[in-house]
Amino acid sequence: MSILVIAEHDNNAIKPGLTNAVACAQKIGGDIHVLVAGSNCATAASACAAISGVSKVLVADAPHFASPVAENLAPLVVGIAKQYSHVLFAASASGKNTAPRVAALLDVAQLSDVIAVESPDTFVRPIYAGNAFATVQSLDPIKVITVRATGFDAVAATGGSAAVESIAATADSGLSRVARQELTKSDRPELVAAKRIVSGGRGMGDGDKYRQFLEPLADKIGAALGASRAAVDAGFVPNDYQVGQTGKVVAPELYIAVGISGAIQHLAGMKDSKVIVAINKDPEAPIFQVADYGLVGDLFQIVPELTAAI
Repeated sequence: MSILVIAEHDNNAIKPGLTNAVACAQKIGGDIHVLVAGSNCATAASACAAISGVSKVLVADAPHFASPVAENLAPLVVGIAKQYSHVLFAASASGKNTAPRVAALLDVAQLSDVIAVESPDTFVRPIYAGNAFATVQSLDPIKVITVRATGFDAVAATGGSAAVESIAATADSGLSRVARQELTKSDRPELVAAKRIVSGGRGMGDGDKYRQFLEPLADKIGAALGASRAAVDAGFVPNDYQVGQTGKVVAPELYIAVGISGAIQHLAGMKDSKVIVAINKDPEAPIFQVADYGLVGDLFQIVPELTAAI
C-alpha cells in the first residue's frame, strides 16, 4: 500500500500542514510519497525529502506550476493517483480547492477534514461545526482525503533522506492563472502554525482598540493575532485573521479569546487548543463553556493589567 501526499509550498519552503498530513499517512500505514509541483522548486523538494517517514519525493517542475491552481494540479495528481491507495491533501484553502476536483476525476468520494484514522479504510471527521464526529468507511479503490492539521501531531521536518525523482509535468490547462498575490508581512508567527494566539471579537469595539489592546499582549508572549468572524465582518482586521469554521482552524498551546462571545462557528476553529483563556464581561457567554480559565469583567481594564503582569 502506497500513499501520495500533495505538498503545499512556495517553491522554497513547505507550508504548514504538510508534516501533519504525513503524520496522518503514517497512521494509515504504507510507503509514503510526496508530490511537489512547482517552478524552480528544488529547494522545496529537498525540504520534503528531509521530512521524517517520507520514502520518495516526486517533482513536477514547470512554469505553470509556479502558483499551482486546481485546474493544473488536479490532472497531474490524477495521472499518477492509480499507483496509490490514498491521496492526501492538507485541509487548507488550496487543498480544499484541488481535492474535490481530483476525487471527481477519479470518480470516488472525498473524505473531508479527517482528524483520526481508525483503519486504512475508516476515518473520523467532524460534522455540525465540530459538535459531533462521524466515523466514515470508504470502499473506493483510491481514498482522496483532506487532513485537518489540528488532528495530528506533526512529524519531524528534518532527519529524513527520501529519494527525489523527477516526473513529467502535465500541460498547462489554460483555464486559470494567478494574476497577483498580496501577502501580509508580519514579524509575528503565522496563525495556523502559532503556539500562542490572542484573538479579539466584537467586544473590542473597533479596529483601533483591537490594535491598541491586543498587539502589546501578543508581542509580550510571542503570539499570533486572530479574530472572530464578527470582528472581521466589522472591518476591525483583515480576513486572514479569522479563526473559525469559515476561517482558519487552529490548535495552539495557548488561545486567549478577548471580547469573543463564542459562537459555534468560532468554537469549531479553536476548541482543540490545549489551554483556552476567555475574557468577557458576560458571565453567560458560551466561550466560558470551553475555556480552561475565564475572566469576567471589562476587557479594557483586564487586558492592560494582564499585559503589564507578564
